[in-house]
Amino acid sequence: MNDHPVQSEPADLDDRYRTWSQSAAAVLAKSRRVDVDDLPDTPEALLSTTTADGLTVRPLYTRKDETAEPGLPGSFPYVRGADPGRDVTTGWRVTERFGDDPTIDAATANTDILEAMNNGTSGLWIAVGGTVSTGDLATVLDGVYLDLAPVTLDAGADGIEAAEAFTALRATAPEPPVGTTPSVSTTHSLGLSPLTAAFSGRPTVDTARATALAAARHDPSVRTFRVDGTDFATAGADNGLEIALIVGAAVTHLRDLTDAGLSAANALTQISFGVSVDDDQFASIAKLRALRKIWARVSAVVGSPEAGGALTHAVTALSMYSQRDPWVNMLRSTVAAFGAGVGGADQVTVLPYDAALPEATRTSSSTFTRRIARNTQLLLLEESNIGRVLDPAGGSWFVESLTDDLASNAWAVFTDIEAAGGYRAALESGWVADRVGESLARRDVEVAHRRKPVTGVSEFPNLDEKPLGTDAADTTDLVTGSPRLARVGRAFEELRDRSDAVLADTGRRPTVLLLPLGSVAEHNGRTTFVANLLAAGGIAVINPGPVTPDDIADLASAADTPVAVICGTKQRYAEAGPEALAAARSAGLDRVLLAGPEKEWPTTESDGTAIPDGSLRVGIDAVATLRDLFDTLTTSTRAGSGTTGASA
Repeated sequence: MNDHPVQSEPADLDDRYRTWSQSAAAVLAKSRRVDVDDLPDTPEALLSTTTADGLTVRPLYTRKDETAEPGLPGSFPYVRGADPGRDVTTGWRVTERFGDDPTIDAATANTDILEAMNNGTSGLWIAVGGTVSTGDLATVLDGVYLDLAPVTLDAGADGIEAAEAFTALRATAPEPPVGTTPSVSTTHSLGLSPLTAAFSGRPTVDTARATALAAARHDPSVRTFRVDGTDFATAGADNGLEIALIVGAAVTHLRDLTDAGLSAANALTQISFGVSVDDDQFASIAKLRALRKIWARVSAVVGSPEAGGALTHAVTALSMYSQRDPWVNMLRSTVAAFGAGVGGADQVTVLPYDAALPEATRTSSSTFTRRIARNTQLLLLEESNIGRVLDPAGGSWFVESLTDDLASNAWAVFTDIEAAGGYRAALESGWVADRVGESLARRDVEVAHRRKPVTGVSEFPNLDEKPLGTDAADTTDLVTGSPRLARVGRAFEELRDRSDAVLADTGRRPTVLLLPLGSVAEHNGRTTFVANLLAAGGIAVINPGPVTPDDIADLASAADTPVAVICGTKQRYAEAGPEALAAARSAGLDRVLLAGPEKEWPTTESDGTAIPDGSLRVGIDAVATLRDLFDTLTTSTRAGSGTTGASA
């Protein structure tokens, strides 16, 4: 027997939570230099964040947040995955896209496919209509065991013809060297997306023809419809809205198929889902789980819960990819692929890191970018062993709560779609476009205020990066893109494009003069902040180091710019700020800004004394500020100098 007393736990969970709350309150009060009683809200509220969907993510999840066991993978309600028999040594299918390169023929595409499959690719996504024609499918897929490798077609307006050609090809395809049983992991998709493409503007087929095709050749191992959430996500839809819209479109297909004579169970097995995943890993995990939960609910309502496993093909979001510093896209893709794998996607496609660049501006070979994209998944599968556990996030209080919250949010929007008359009516009335537009506007505000940072673009930009050419930021003619594509960092990249054009025309970028006051230790934080902020908009800075008011006239003359920024501490502003501002005005600088909050300036306009023309600080609308500064720098004429500050 052990004579030591047993360690007793706190009386109950509420006591433990109360202890945490008191400790968190003490830390918050100390950091804010106030008493605990003076905190404006509870520690939980102060430490919580709100997602783009309007969901609240709390700082701590406990057993109080425990939900009911959602079942096993492959069983209703399919939250934990649609495949009950996934091979954990294989994991999800590493699905690579082919057929987009206009410089190669079908035979070369086939060579590339076979080489990729020898190097780890286990699923194929074939673009038809460009390099690969409908008649080329036999050549492109020569040597591919179609019983082992799932194929997804993307044939646009040629979708019906491609579907028929693929169906005929399967009938004559060679049998694999080992026997196989059709499963979720080997299910093909004809890739017909008429309802979602009707929103995004991608070429597509007539819905009635696609429905007739599905009703005439029901085969559970080949799904006719691909309800593609990327059409909405890349246009700016948040996660809950994306789920709601693809479920709304899928329910419309379901009604069409049953009206055409299919049973509900057979109709359910004619629908698969494309899902966008980005660098918010937990949101991506929850999105896939929530989609399966909602689709299972739909299957139960129509009386066929056994057929309600949603087959998902996760694709890294083209909208998150940057054109500037595109190598960072490798990191974004890794996080997105991780979220997709942990979230239980059946197939995952990682787009090449230069996917957001127009073809003419790409500097890496497609062979290299494909290999990097493929190996991103293979490293997760074979070295990190992510695929060896089904639903590894299952049971996490946070992930389960986030899944339920996201599902509830999406279901509420879905019911709004149904109340509007269903997906078709909502699309035709403009309801869908309005909701996606509202979501995009909210995201753009977050990006503009740099609350949603884009590394290499809005944060840590490299102003000396080699120009890609002008007007590239607005490009929507990209692989897997659509006319509604709205990339996250496009507003900053448009300014960078303008800056490159000015540099090419004049030999100099728009430039701002920094006026650092005090020692380097005093002003370095703010000069660095201002330099990075301005660089995000394509504006260069001249930093002469510590200055005194007597230095400013000569510095302004040499800088040849109408704009300056005074940088220092609040104490230094009180000591030397007004004198530095007066010297800057006398030197002919038309616009003098302050680094930091305006309240740190020692005087106000009501004092009858001069104040700066604005401030550069955390939380401002950086896009609007940078556009205004850019326009000033490219159109203003320096007072008394007769020259323009890097004007176009």
